[in-house]
Amino acid sequence: MAWAMLVVAGLFEAGWAFTMKQSHGWTRLRPSLLTIGLMIVSFYLLSRAMKDLPAGTAYAAWTGIGTVGVVALGIAFLKEPVTPARLCFIGLIVAGIVGLQVTNGK
Repeated sequence: MAWAMLVVAGLFEAGWAFTMKQSHGWTRLRPSLLTIGLMIVSFYLLSRAMKDLPAGTAYAAWTGIGTVGVVALGIAFLKEPVTPARLCFIGLIVAGIVGLQVTNGK
């Protein structure tokens, strides 16, 4: 259950990072409020997952999931480039998250 909460927390992290960009430096109200709401949910779920997972593992996986999510959102909605090098490095992040989960033992 802790890993499921952590994955959802990472997805919410990707969401708040994406909406933060849409807030244009906190100058647009709706995206700013959405960012804050998504942050609250993301941090709450991260804190719940950390009850059962090591802090370093949970934090690294949370940021990795968020990073991969933001890159995917950037590609899908902001026309950010898709290059073999970017895809390779995203693959390395995913491999790191899987490695942390496999070696965690929970």
